[in-house]
Amino acid sequence: MKKDNRSSSGRTLKKVMLRIKRYWVYLIISILMAVITVASSLYAPILVGNAIDYIIGPGDVDFIGVKVVIMKFALVIVCTAVSQWIMNICNNKIIYHVTRNIRDEAIEKLEHLPLSYIDSHSYGEVVSRVIADVDQFADGLLMGFTQFFTGVTTIVGTLLFMIMINVRITLVVVLITPVSFLVAGFIAKKTYSMFKLQSETRGEQTALIDEMIGGQKVVKAYNHEQETMDKFDEINERLQKYSLKAIFFSSITNPATRFVNSLVYAGVAVTGAISAINGGISVGQLATFLSYANQYTKPFNEISGVITELQNALACAARVFELIEEQPEIADKPDAVVLDNADGSISLENVYFSYTKDKELITDFNLNVEPGQKIAIVGPTGCGKTTIINLLMRFYDVDSGSIKVSDVDIKDMTRHSLRAGFGMVLQDTWLRAGTIRDNIIMGKPDATEEEIIEAAKAAHAHSFIKRLPDGYDTVIGEDGGSLSQGQKQLLCITRVMLCRPPMLILDEATSSIDTRTELKIQNAFNKLMEGRTSFIVAHRLSTIQSADLILVMKDGHIIEQGKHRELLAKGGFYKNLYESQFAQ
Repeated sequence: MKKDNRSSSGRTLKKVMLRIKRYWVYLIISILMAVITVASSLYAPILVGNAIDYIIGPGDVDFIGVKVVIMKFALVIVCTAVSQWIMNICNNKIIYHVTRNIRDEAIEKLEHLPLSYIDSHSYGEVVSRVIADVDQFADGLLMGFTQFFTGVTTIVGTLLFMIMINVRITLVVVLITPVSFLVAGFIAKKTYSMFKLQSETRGEQTALIDEMIGGQKVVKAYNHEQETMDKFDEINERLQKYSLKAIFFSSITNPATRFVNSLVYAGVAVTGAISAINGGISVGQLATFLSYANQYTKPFNEISGVITELQNALACAARVFELIEEQPEIADKPDAVVLDNADGSISLENVYFSYTKDKELITDFNLNVEPGQKIAIVGPTGCGKTTIINLLMRFYDVDSGSIKVSDVDIKDMTRHSLRAGFGMVLQDTWLRAGTIRDNIIMGKPDATEEEIIEAAKAAHAHSFIKRLPDGYDTVIGEDGGSLSQGQKQLLCITRVMLCRPPMLILDEATSSIDTRTELKIQNAFNKLMEGRTSFIVAHRLSTIQSADLILVMKDGHIIEQGKHRELLAKGGFYKNLYESQFAQ
């Protein structure tokens, strides 16, 4: 487990460094400024020591020498401040460019991920990776860059300056130093796994909150408030436990390293005092040495804290990289054809498909659809009706077998042209933030005002749109805002009426519309479907009685097929479904 954590942290760090490498100019400037900052701050104790040595005794002070030291000290302060300012600017530019790029990569990957990934991960958890985890990563990395360079440079610089003053006292400092590395190493091993668990649980919590806010009406309607609170409390307790452990291990950093610092300082003070008494160094040099000992140990304290923050940053980065490195949707073949002027013929041959390998769904499915046919698909919940639609649109690829449109395997054509050939109206509506017009012209951006109004009238949406405050220019929020479910569905139907694609898919397209409006829309659909191959998924069998072919599905198989009256005459499964809805 420890090896896995260490190797995972190392791999993540390597990925981060590859992204930082793009901004090597800022990195070099930052390192140079860190060197200048440290050199200036290390030169200051020498000036203090010189000033002390200029004060020889009562009434015996070299004021000219002290004045020169004060002027040099002022110059050092200015130099340190400017170099720190430039270093911080460079560090901020590196970090925020890197985090921007990582977010860009994550969003781009989301656009190319297969729907199977989106279906198997909660929206809140994905949002948590792209937003919260990247923010945590940026904060930890910024602290690392700000303190790590200066810390390491300070340690090296103070050692060099101390060696120049007195080798023996420097040896005392070097011998005690490994204790700090042991402490930092222990803390680093413990904190990474805890911060990773904390980050994962935070994502789980975000997912639950997102789900509950989105489904608040359902929660209240089914009196599920207490169950939701119990689940949230359970996740919250786990987050508390992991957070406390992560904070505990990170909080022991400061006292542990301060203890080591005190050992170093005490060792220098004792050794230096003995050397000063014996005439090995002056009092000013001892003061300089004590200042260096303090400066030398301080970075160990800071670096230990930085390591803790970096472990948190790397744990968050690992979750983002998992998303970025997910397998994208299988790309179109280099020689994929563009489906132009589809004639509407569709065939499914020996199709096998399942969402999970351990549970079969579609097995040995065969279907031939002639151009212009109206195909209805009925059956109990979970029999594979919507799955057939997902396969036709190539939201999922078949496990084996083939699906052909206009005698071309859909795997041999571009997804864009395949999906452009279908118009879809689903039970679940999808509207984006924008105007009513923006949502209608999504499939046909160059549509004229006359075409938009004609499509809206055909879908019986024109009357309610005109009653809105700004008509077609009324701005709605994400997923339709305050529009009713029926109005949302009418807008989705208008969208299809405007595009008039060669093939149609209607999956419970009128499920949220009142009966009177449904009859009107059904007539509009009948006109739209004339000469177009249409697939109708329906539970209400009254809407599919005029279909050219009704497929009755059960457990992924077509168990009956024929026209409405033929299926009733057979007295099979379809008749049972029909009579369960229209029993006298």
